[in-house]
Amino acid sequence: MSDRPGEARLLDLTRLISRAGRVQTGVDRVELAYLRALLAAKVPGFGLVRTSLGYILLDEDGMRAIAERVEGRVPWGTADRLSRLARRLDPAQRRGQSDARRLARARTVRPGLKRMLRRHLPQGTRYFNVGHTNLTERVTRAVKQGLGGTVNVLVHDTIPLDHPLYQRPESIARFRQMIGRVSRDADLVIYNSRHTRQSAERHLEEIGRVPPGLVAKLGVEVTEPRPGDLPKGLPPAGVYFVTVGTLEPRKNHALLLDIWERMVKQTIPQDMPHLVICGQRGWMNEELFFRLDRSALLGAHIHEYGDLSDGAIAALLQGAAGALYPSFAEGFGLPMAEAAAMGVPVICADLPVYKDVLGDIPVYASLKDSYLWQRRIASLANSQRAGKAETGHTAKGFEPPTWDRHFNAVLKMA
Repeated sequence: MSDRPGEARLLDLTRLISRAGRVQTGVDRVELAYLRALLAAKVPGFGLVRTSLGYILLDEDGMRAIAERVEGRVPWGTADRLSRLARRLDPAQRRGQSDARRLARARTVRPGLKRMLRRHLPQGTRYFNVGHTNLTERVTRAVKQGLGGTVNVLVHDTIPLDHPLYQRPESIARFRQMIGRVSRDADLVIYNSRHTRQSAERHLEEIGRVPPGLVAKLGVEVTEPRPGDLPKGLPPAGVYFVTVGTLEPRKNHALLLDIWERMVKQTIPQDMPHLVICGQRGWMNEELFFRLDRSALLGAHIHEYGDLSDGAIAALLQGAAGALYPSFAEGFGLPMAEAAAMGVPVICADLPVYKDVLGDIPVYASLKDSYLWQRRIASLANSQRAGKAETGHTAKGFEPPTWDRHFNAVLKMA
């Protein structure tokens, strides 16, 4: 990592605190990677958290304690009395905000943010927002006017603007507000792929100002498999496939359900593969949930798990015939890249971002041709049953991007 002496970095940790106790999403894991990087750097690091009551500033000791909790090495503490005032928070969020208060170097109500930062941080502090959360005028003004600092924002995707049918109306409005703030106040925009940069800069140009930007691919880490974390019944007996991701409309789990319902009518029982769906149920997907809950395949050849650890998912992927990703849209596709890094054959939609990240490693299949998907799945299943690995489309020769390369690129410019 590139370090500059005499400066400080301020990482927004609002998202991670708001996600206390939950299975991490891809964006959560990126924020955690930045937290680890700041703790490993020689430059002083601080964390900023917006809570229901105001703002919290964490020093490195506090950030380290938060990292231990996010990683599961230390349990989240009990909810404090102040958390009872925030009735909209769930119990896990109350514990997260309570721990942040207990670990705080400083706290303030919202109007006092600029004063708090000026008191505790050096001039020229560089602020990083990588979680699509808490990028507000109050925050950017406090950093730029109060500290003479810079605002550096990681944009993961522009899906709410490009594919609004897959989003809740309030999330579209929030994202539009955020991208407007990026246009007005960002000193540097970090993009996870060329495709994300092209999409974002198109929207930024429409708003008026396109800040300087760079593409730095996210680090792809292979999680250590933890078979002991798997619940009873996993892995399923026989050939199986895995898909990882929140059950939301753009992930297109319906395509896989269509294929499995068709395959069961065409395949002898002993050759019928299993599908393991790893991900929490999301939003605007009631039709899929209705189908899943009433499917005769659920529990027989389709298995849904919403709370598996990263180690459990890695253990599942180790034995899978393939990993399936039929998304309509993605910003990077971190779970798919992680599967490829493990050497698992991948079948995915023919999205530009996938080709940008993984090149010719996966098998690409049009989302308009479910029969092609079925043939590719059957081919991988037959290869595994025969004890042969398909070498044409695995991670052979794949060098996954690393966080070291990401931060070396980012911190030279940020």
